[in-house]
Amino acid sequence: MKLPLYQPDPASATRFLFFTGKGGVGKTSLSCATALMLAEAGKRVLLVSTDPASNLDEVLETPLSGKPAPVAGAPGLDALNIDPVAAAEAYRERVIGPMRGLLPEAALRSMEEQLRGSCTVEIAAFDEFSGFIGNAEAAKDYDHIVFDTAPTGHTLRLMSLAKAWDSFLDQNTSGTSCLGPLAGLEKQRAVYEATVATLADATATTLVLVSRPQSSALAEAARTSSELQQLGITNQRLVLNGVFHTDCPDDRIALAMEQRAQGAMESAKTFIESLPSTQVPLRPINILGLAGLRALLDPALGESITTFSLSAWSPPRMESLADLVDDLEKNGHGVIMTMGKGGVGKTTVAAAIAVSLARRGHRVHLSTTDPAAHLEQTLAGEVEGLSVSRIDPHAETAAYQAEVMRTTGETLDPSSRALLEEDLRSPCTEEIAVFRAFAREVAGGTDRFVVLDTAPTGHTLLLLDASESYQRELERQARNSQPEAVVNLLARLRDPGFTRLLLVTLAEATPVHEAAALQEDLRRAGIEPFAWVVNQSLLGCGTCDPILQRREQAEHRYFDEVAKVHATRIATIPWQAEEPTGPEALSTLAALRTLNAPV
Repeated sequence: MKLPLYQPDPASATRFLFFTGKGGVGKTSLSCATALMLAEAGKRVLLVSTDPASNLDEVLETPLSGKPAPVAGAPGLDALNIDPVAAAEAYRERVIGPMRGLLPEAALRSMEEQLRGSCTVEIAAFDEFSGFIGNAEAAKDYDHIVFDTAPTGHTLRLMSLAKAWDSFLDQNTSGTSCLGPLAGLEKQRAVYEATVATLADATATTLVLVSRPQSSALAEAARTSSELQQLGITNQRLVLNGVFHTDCPDDRIALAMEQRAQGAMESAKTFIESLPSTQVPLRPINILGLAGLRALLDPALGESITTFSLSAWSPPRMESLADLVDDLEKNGHGVIMTMGKGGVGKTTVAAAIAVSLARRGHRVHLSTTDPAAHLEQTLAGEVEGLSVSRIDPHAETAAYQAEVMRTTGETLDPSSRALLEEDLRSPCTEEIAVFRAFAREVAGGTDRFVVLDTAPTGHTLLLLDASESYQRELERQARNSQPEAVVNLLARLRDPGFTRLLLVTLAEATPVHEAAALQEDLRRAGIEPFAWVVNQSLLGCGTCDPILQRREQAEHRYFDEVAKVHATRIATIPWQAEEPTGPEALSTLAALRTLNAPV
């Protein structure tokens, strides 16, 4: 599939441009390049990032803060970083501060933990950047405001229901939602409503969906597009970033990468053709500085960023997946969990470990919460001694939502019921809904191996561990008492002799930084990861393609960061020319002893 190149048109660009997409697809690079192109066309532009793992400073090579700062070498372009974590901390203090001295410390700690969820971070960021949109006086000196990362459909739906908050607060005895005490949001109601209205105005706002030519990224973009269209945000564009073509016909790695991308695009052809769609060719990773940003979107300059000179590099100590499996096997039973951002290969790693342990003669149960059923596609066959199940997050969440609506929702008026219903669509609700199913699976690790693809976050564990917090949730959403498996879950996960947690990442900025954030989250819950697994590495792959050679070199800095800053143990899995599916390929992957052994 061949798409036209992405070239922003300064003459027709709307005032607000939002770049959204799953982590690691290139939102920051594309939003920076677009903002720079608009500024060089004579426009006054403000670039705003709300990404928790933002590397906007690094890309622009300009120190940034929460205030607009001029970008050196780019007249007309200012930029700022909204730190969502700091914004969430300030938001928590605004909500909890007035209650200090009035409520017991235990109650305050419970409220603080409620306000540490992903929903709170997102709404705090929304609170910050809504000032640029919903307030007519804000940023009035700029022709364009470009946002790196857009709010989710859930947040926008919740904000659009602001008028229902009055009656909801009157009848909701705890005064909380997935965002914590709703009283903290009331003062911004008019700004939020104006923001949602502006986002739906096609003459004012363009939403740019950024994706990679990968199945998971395209599926996420399609889901986001549908969700936002239902909210009236219809002025959407799709940019496929990193479309790869090779001129090395004998390079097995390069050809496989090209074919895999084309296959994903063909499979998503209906979605791609439903929107104005363009592409950006694959560039070497780490597009830094203004010259790199210009080259990203300039066909004439693009080739210049593929040139490089090899430099000496001493790799950190790295193990193979087989080394990890050897250690995981020693206990004879227990729980093994894989975590990481979407698209890094958690399911493949979990399946390879499970198949390997089963073929070594152990009883193994493999389970996942993957809604797209990638586990069945990856495993693609039966293995003696291995049982497989899937926790269906949609089914678990739907049952939980129905229970709450039958109980708490029964006493509310229609507008308040609508608010509660949206509250229950939050990511926090899904995590809690599948939590008991996870607990049941973990309990099975007492006499066999249980391998779980994706685990509850540290925030969810702490939220449900605190009895006061859990009781608060019981009162708010009418839950029943905890079963034994839930009561003992955190102790089991904190026991390094029982549970081994693997953080799976790629040797790229966003996956590494998101894995680091997950690690800190887990450490707050008293859980230390067993090892990091850096998947799909190009190190030593022997490619003749100059772009892939440059990307291989770019991995060095992230291996160094993982080794020196984040992990005490690193395993590496090489990029595979053929996707490892089926028991034989998975078993071979788990048996690799050297970085570049082919599968």
